[in-house]
Amino acid sequence: MAMRTVRLDDESERILDEIKRSTGLSASAALKRGLRALSEQLSQAAARPYDIYERLDLGPGGYASAPSTETRRGAREAIRRRHGR
Repeated sequence: MAMRTVRLDDESERILDEIKRSTGLSASAALKRGLRALSEQLSQAAARPYDIYERLDLGPGGYASAPSTETRRGAREAIRRRHGR
């Protein structure tokens, strides 16, 4: 186990004292909990591109106007819709 020395400013020291008083935790236990909480928060915040895509829920085919096997037909239909022909 590594031993670290941490310097806290007056405000952080006051907050740590409040946490120790209200929870009964030692300073080490309170700091460990804080580190775990921050680690969990960061892992949830770091969204991968797939996570973002999954939340969009575009449904089957998404915004595609035609299946990928029929791209020419889809392009023709999109042009007709846009130009009204």
